[in-house]
Amino acid sequence: MALFKKRTVGKPGEWYYCLEHKKVEEGPDCPGKDRFGPYTSPQEAQRAMDIAAERNLQWENDPRWHDAAAGGDADDE
Repeated sequence: MALFKKRTVGKPGEWYYCLEHKKVEEGPDCPGKDRFGPYTSPQEAQRAMDIAAERNLQWENDPRWHDAAAGGDADDE
């Protein structure tokens, strides 16, 4: 028995951005590895790449994610 069942039909109001086709789709039409979402609106799904870039920038600048102590590398221990 598979752990995860493939959903062939999306819930109403689920929107995804397909990385393969570079377009907004309603429901999970493409494989999970090729999409971002779900989003609550097609407009939000259209901004998927911008949202991902904003989140990456926030992550890169978040001091909680930097393990190196001031003045040294974490790998030196």
